[in-house]
Amino acid sequence: MMFEEISASSLVKINMRGEKMSDSPWPVNPAGFTIHSAIHGARADVQCVLHTHTLNGVAVSAQRNGVLPVSQQSIFVLNNLAYHDYEGVALREDEKARLVQDLGSKSFFMLRNHGLLTCGRNIPEAFQLMYTFEATCAIQIRAQSGGSELIPIQPAIIATAAEQARQVSNGMGPDKLIWPGLLRRLDRLDPSYKE
Repeated sequence: MMFEEISASSLVKINMRGEKMSDSPWPVNPAGFTIHSAIHGARADVQCVLHTHTLNGVAVSAQRNGVLPVSQQSIFVLNNLAYHDYEGVALREDEKARLVQDLGSKSFFMLRNHGLLTCGRNIPEAFQLMYTFEATCAIQIRAQSGGSELIPIQPAIIATAAEQARQVSNGMGPDKLIWPGLLRRLDRLDPSYKE
């Protein structure tokens, strides 16, 4: 299926062994299962794992220094970021342990030469984290393409990013702060997402 064809009813529900839990004509992606099941199996605090292969995310994942401290968005990522080196398409069972070890308790995960991954306590949180991660990568690629020397953000500022995020959001989580507005936008643009 093309991404724009996918709806809630076409998603395949599976168990932790990768077996379908309901009748579906669609196959399970084995590489996606390896990555997602490893994290869900190890992190009880994570209810949603998002993984993307966007151009900006893959471009930054291929850079030796990864995410650079060059934007306000980057401070929220850098304070909670882990990396995993590329091992080929994620099809091997033995890679799961290394994925889990490299991720640790972080919420942002850069899969080198591959893409971005976020872990959230719920869908709104994982989405908001991914939005910030992708924006961080897009800004970095654009800043680098300008050809001028970049101005790094000081480590002391990055160290306080979590507290800054709590203050700017008035302590509300993404499920209360941004998710309702995103759902209203979807309702206006294409309510078929509910199918």
